Amino acid sequence: MAKLNFIMLSFVVLVVANTCVPSLAPKKLWDQCVVKISPNCALKIISQVFGDGVVSISCCKELVQEGKECHDTLVKYIADRPSLIGNESKYLQKRDEVWAYCVSVSKAVSPA
Repeated sequence: MAKLNFIMLSFVVLVVANTCVPSLAPKKLWDQCVVKISPNCALKIISQVFGDGVVSISCCKELVQEGKECHDTLVKYIADRPSLIGNESKYLQKRDEVWAYCVSVSKAVSPA
């Protein structure tokens, strides 16, 4: 649980730092990805990838709208932290599982 709190805190710090000083992170990461998803959903997704959280259908819709490239980029960015790199393959697998789940539930609830 402490590791998950650290991850969530790191993400919040990243978002806040980029809000105040956008040049601290890669411009593409900020401009194209972070601003496309609500902070609440971002935290839920991070919680599921790096912990035991559950992503809601509404957050899945946001994730799919954000796009796979952004999802992959943001999770990889967090998974590359020194404290997490040892389990990176596990996190990248969970990232892909979350993406597949979100695509399937988004299609299931989308109007035809």
